[in-house]
Amino acid sequence: MKHFFTIIGGMGTEATETYIHQLNERTPANSDQDYLDYILVNHATVPDRTAYIKDHTQASPLKPLVEDIKVQSQLKPDFFALPCNTAHYFFDEMQAATDIPILHMPREAVKEIGQKYPRAKRIGLIATEGTIYDHIYDHEIQEAGYQFLAPSQSVQEQTNRLIYDNIKDNNYVDPELYHGLVQQMFDETHCDALVLGCTELSLAQDREPVADKPIIDSQSILVDRTLELALKQQKH
Repeated sequence: MKHFFTIIGGMGTEATETYIHQLNERTPANSDQDYLDYILVNHATVPDRTAYIKDHTQASPLKPLVEDIKVQSQLKPDFFALPCNTAHYFFDEMQAATDIPILHMPREAVKEIGQKYPRAKRIGLIATEGTIYDHIYDHEIQEAGYQFLAPSQSVQEQTNRLIYDNIKDNNYVDPELYHGLVQQMFDETHCDALVLGCTELSLAQDREPVADKPIIDSQSILVDRTLELALKQQKH
Protein backbone atom coordinates (compact mmCIF):
# COMPACT_ATOMS: atom_id res chain seq x y z
CA MET A 1 0.00 0.00 0.00
CA LYS A 2 1.31 3.41 -0.93
CA HIS A 3 -0.69 5.46 1.60
CA PHE A 4 -2.30 3.94 4.67
CA PHE A 5 -2.60 4.51 8.41
CA THR A 6 -2.46 2.20 11.42
CA ILE A 7 -5.09 1.97 14.15
CA ILE A 8 -3.89 0.79 17.55
CA GLY A 9 -7.18 -0.56 18.89
CA GLY A 10 -8.76 -3.27 21.00
CA MET A 11 -9.13 -1.10 24.13
CA GLY A 12 -11.96 -2.17 24.06
CA THR A 13 -12.75 -4.17 20.97
CA GLU A 14 -16.44 -3.21 20.66
CA ALA A 15 -15.53 0.48 20.92
CA THR A 16 -12.88 0.02 18.23
CA GLU A 17 -15.49 -1.69 16.06
CA THR A 18 -17.71 1.40 16.41
CA TYR A 19 -14.79 3.60 15.35
CA ILE A 20 -14.16 1.42 12.28
CA HIS A 21 -17.85 1.32 11.40
CA GLN A 22 -18.19 5.10 11.61
CA LEU A 23 -14.98 5.57 9.62
CA ASN A 24 -16.17 3.31 6.80
CA GLU A 25 -19.68 4.78 6.89
CA ARG A 26 -18.39 8.35 6.53
CA THR A 27 -15.89 7.57 3.77
CA PRO A 28 -17.11 9.00 0.43
CA ALA A 29 -17.05 5.73 -1.50
CA ASN A 30 -18.85 4.41 -4.56
CA SER A 31 -16.74 1.28 -5.01
CA ASP A 32 -14.44 -1.01 -3.02
CA GLN A 33 -11.43 0.96 -4.20
CA ASP A 34 -12.76 4.24 -2.78
CA TYR A 35 -12.43 3.11 0.83
CA LEU A 36 -9.40 3.88 2.98
CA ASP A 37 -6.32 1.70 3.27
CA TYR A 38 -5.49 0.98 6.91
CA ILE A 39 -4.12 -1.65 9.26
CA LEU A 40 -6.01 -2.47 12.46
CA VAL A 41 -4.00 -3.76 15.40
CA ASN A 42 -6.76 -5.02 17.70
CA HIS A 43 -4.55 -5.52 20.74
CA ALA A 44 -7.28 -6.66 23.14
CA THR A 45 -4.82 -8.14 25.67
CA VAL A 46 -3.19 -4.79 26.51
CA PRO A 47 -3.50 -4.54 30.33
CA ASP A 48 -6.29 -2.40 31.73
CA ARG A 49 -5.29 1.27 31.50
CA THR A 50 -7.34 2.53 34.44
CA ALA A 51 -6.09 -0.23 36.76
CA TYR A 52 -2.47 0.74 36.09
CA ILE A 53 -3.03 4.51 36.26
CA LYS A 54 -4.66 4.15 39.68
CA ASP A 55 -2.14 1.57 40.93
CA HIS A 56 1.31 1.32 39.37
CA THR A 57 1.83 -2.14 40.89
CA GLN A 58 -0.65 -3.44 38.30
CA ALA A 59 0.47 -4.62 34.84
CA SER A 60 1.55 -1.69 32.69
CA PRO A 61 0.09 -1.13 29.21
CA LEU A 62 3.10 0.96 28.17
CA LYS A 63 5.44 -1.76 26.91
CA PRO A 64 2.94 -3.52 24.58
CA LEU A 65 1.70 -0.16 23.25
CA VAL A 66 5.22 1.05 22.48
CA GLU A 67 6.03 -2.31 20.88
CA ASP A 68 2.95 -1.97 18.65
CA ILE A 69 4.07 1.50 17.60
CA LYS A 70 7.62 0.36 16.85
CA VAL A 71 6.55 -2.71 14.87
CA GLN A 72 3.98 -0.81 12.84
CA SER A 73 6.40 2.07 12.23
CA GLN A 74 8.58 -0.30 10.22
CA LEU A 75 5.72 -0.50 7.69
CA LYS A 76 5.76 3.32 7.38
CA PRO A 77 2.10 4.30 7.82
CA ASP A 78 1.25 7.95 7.22
CA PHE A 79 -0.02 8.31 10.79
CA PHE A 80 -1.44 6.43 13.78
CA ALA A 81 -4.93 6.60 15.31
CA LEU A 82 -5.44 5.51 18.91
CA PRO A 83 -9.16 5.09 19.69
CA CYS A 84 -8.76 4.84 23.47
CA ASN A 85 -8.85 7.99 25.57
CA THR A 86 -7.31 6.48 28.70
CA ALA A 87 -4.32 5.14 26.71
CA HIS A 88 -3.36 8.76 25.97
CA TYR A 89 -1.82 8.72 29.45
CA PHE A 90 1.11 7.14 27.58
CA PHE A 91 0.94 9.45 24.55
CA ASP A 92 4.31 11.15 25.04
CA GLU A 93 6.15 7.84 25.41
CA MET A 94 4.39 6.40 22.37
CA GLN A 95 5.11 9.45 20.24
CA ALA A 96 8.74 9.39 21.37
CA ALA A 97 9.01 5.84 20.00
CA THR A 98 8.29 6.94 16.41
CA ASP A 99 8.72 9.81 13.97
CA ILE A 100 5.25 9.07 12.57
CA PRO A 101 2.53 11.36 13.99
CA ILE A 102 -0.09 9.96 16.34
CA LEU A 103 -3.47 11.70 16.37
CA HIS A 104 -4.20 12.97 19.90
CA MET A 105 -7.88 12.21 20.49
CA PRO A 106 -8.45 14.35 23.63
CA ARG A 107 -6.71 17.34 22.03
CA GLU A 108 -8.78 17.02 18.86
CA ALA A 109 -11.97 16.72 20.91
CA VAL A 110 -11.21 19.91 22.84
CA LYS A 111 -10.44 21.76 19.60
CA GLU A 112 -13.92 20.83 18.38
CA ILE A 113 -15.65 22.58 21.29
CA GLY A 114 -14.98 26.04 19.87
CA GLN A 115 -16.09 24.96 16.41
CA LYS A 116 -19.29 23.27 17.50
CA TYR A 117 -20.27 25.33 20.54
CA PRO A 118 -18.53 28.73 20.26
CA ARG A 119 -20.36 30.20 23.27
CA ALA A 120 -19.46 27.35 25.62
CA LYS A 121 -17.37 28.25 28.66
CA ARG A 122 -18.07 25.50 31.19
CA ILE A 123 -17.06 22.04 29.95
CA GLY A 124 -18.01 18.82 31.68
CA LEU A 125 -16.37 15.42 31.28
CA ILE A 126 -17.50 11.85 31.77
CA ALA A 127 -14.88 9.14 31.34
CA THR A 128 -13.15 6.20 33.00
CA GLU A 129 -11.73 6.79 36.45
CA GLY A 130 -8.28 6.49 34.84
CA THR A 131 -8.92 9.40 32.49
CA ILE A 132 -10.36 11.49 35.35
CA TYR A 133 -7.45 10.53 37.61
CA ASP A 134 -4.66 11.29 35.13
CA HIS A 135 -6.05 14.70 34.11
CA ILE A 136 -5.68 14.10 30.35
CA TYR A 137 -8.75 16.15 29.56
CA ASP A 138 -8.83 18.79 32.26
CA HIS A 139 -5.36 20.04 31.25
CA GLU A 140 -6.43 20.28 27.59
CA ILE A 141 -9.74 21.92 28.49
CA GLN A 142 -8.17 24.48 30.83
CA GLU A 143 -5.34 25.30 28.42
CA ALA A 144 -7.98 26.04 25.78
CA GLY A 145 -9.48 28.64 28.13
CA TYR A 146 -12.51 26.73 29.42
CA GLN A 147 -13.65 25.92 32.94
CA PHE A 148 -13.33 22.18 33.62
CA LEU A 149 -16.12 20.37 35.45
CA ALA A 150 -15.57 16.86 36.80
CA PRO A 151 -18.34 14.33 37.49
CA SER A 152 -19.69 13.74 40.98
CA GLN A 153 -19.09 10.39 42.67
CA SER A 154 -22.66 9.39 41.80
CA VAL A 155 -22.20 10.16 38.10
CA GLN A 156 -18.83 8.38 38.10
CA GLU A 157 -20.30 5.25 39.65
CA GLN A 158 -23.04 5.15 37.00
CA THR A 159 -20.46 5.79 34.27
CA ASN A 160 -18.34 2.90 35.57
CA ARG A 161 -21.39 0.63 35.51
CA LEU A 162 -22.19 1.59 31.93
CA ILE A 163 -18.60 1.20 30.70
CA TYR A 164 -17.67 -2.02 32.48
CA ASP A 165 -20.83 -3.91 33.45
CA ASN A 166 -22.91 -3.00 30.41
CA ILE A 167 -20.54 -2.54 27.49
CA LYS A 168 -17.24 -4.27 28.24
CA ASP A 169 -18.84 -7.24 30.01
CA ASN A 170 -22.06 -7.67 28.02
CA ASN A 171 -21.83 -5.52 24.85
CA TYR A 172 -25.04 -3.83 25.92
CA VAL A 173 -26.05 -0.19 26.35
CA ASP A 174 -28.75 0.53 28.92
CA PRO A 175 -30.36 3.66 27.42
CA GLU A 176 -31.99 4.66 30.71
CA LEU A 177 -28.65 4.46 32.53
CA TYR A 178 -26.76 6.35 29.81
CA HIS A 179 -29.33 9.11 29.30
CA GLY A 180 -29.83 9.38 33.06
CA LEU A 181 -26.19 9.93 33.93
CA VAL A 182 -25.79 12.48 31.10
CA GLN A 183 -28.85 14.39 32.37
CA GLN A 184 -27.53 14.25 35.93
CA MET A 185 -24.16 15.62 34.78
CA PHE A 186 -25.85 18.62 33.15
CA ASP A 187 -28.14 19.14 36.17
CA GLU A 188 -25.31 19.02 38.69
CA THR A 189 -22.60 20.99 36.87
CA HIS A 190 -24.66 23.30 34.61
CA CYS A 191 -22.02 22.69 31.94
CA ASP A 192 -22.35 24.30 28.51
CA ALA A 193 -21.08 21.17 26.75
CA LEU A 194 -20.21 17.63 27.83
CA VAL A 195 -17.22 15.67 26.57
CA LEU A 196 -17.57 11.90 26.21
CA GLY A 197 -14.00 11.00 27.17
CA CYS A 198 -14.22 7.23 26.80
CA THR A 199 -14.73 5.21 23.63
CA GLU A 200 -17.32 3.01 25.38
CA LEU A 201 -19.32 6.19 26.00
CA SER A 202 -18.92 7.00 22.31
CA LEU A 203 -20.30 3.55 21.57
CA ALA A 204 -23.26 4.33 23.84
CA GLN A 205 -23.80 7.61 22.00
CA ASP A 206 -23.69 5.76 18.68
CA ARG A 207 -26.26 3.17 19.73
CA GLU A 208 -28.51 5.23 22.03
CA PRO A 209 -27.75 8.85 21.09
CA VAL A 210 -28.49 11.83 23.30
CA ALA A 211 -29.78 14.22 20.67
CA ASP A 212 -30.99 17.16 22.75
CA LYS A 213 -27.77 18.08 24.59
CA PRO A 214 -24.47 19.72 23.52
CA ILE A 215 -22.27 16.62 23.34
CA ILE A 216 -18.62 16.41 22.29
CA ASP A 217 -18.06 12.79 21.22
CA SER A 218 -14.28 12.26 21.27
CA GLN A 219 -14.28 9.11 19.16
CA SER A 220 -16.61 10.55 16.53
CA ILE A 221 -14.27 13.53 16.26
CA LEU A 222 -11.30 11.18 15.92
CA VAL A 223 -13.15 9.48 13.05
CA ASP A 224 -13.52 12.84 11.29
CA ARG A 225 -9.86 13.77 11.81
CA THR A 226 -8.73 10.34 10.63
CA LEU A 227 -10.84 10.66 7.52
CA GLU A 228 -9.62 14.19 6.75
CA LEU A 229 -5.97 13.24 7.15
CA ALA A 230 -6.25 9.96 5.26
CA LEU A 231 -8.04 11.51 2.28
CA LYS A 232 -5.46 14.30 2.15
CA GLN A 233 -2.58 11.81 2.20
CA GLN A 234 -4.15 9.58 -0.44
CA LYS A 235 -4.32 12.51 -2.85
CA HIS A 236 -0.52 12.78 -2.84
